[in-house]
Amino acid sequence: MKDYIEERAVEIANYIIENSATVRQTAKRFGVSKSTVHKDVTERLIQINPGLAGRTRAVLDVNKSERHIRGGMATREKYLHRRAI
Repeated sequence: MKDYIEERAVEIANYIIENSATVRQTAKRFGVSKSTVHKDVTERLIQINPGLAGRTRAVLDVNKSERHIRGGMATREKYLHRRAI
């Protein structure tokens, strides 16, 4: 694996942990695709730093469990905003 890919995977993992960021937020911040972020933290990071991979996985699991709530809140805001106009 190339050095810059390993560095990116570690940077992405640290960003996710520090900010409790979602895959989508992280992809936007680093200018890569969601697939790249996912592959970096699920496959590549385990080979580089298993401990960091575990902590990152814990944050992503929390985000995944809250995903349906965030979607509902976004929809609610959307329709409340429409009504106000």
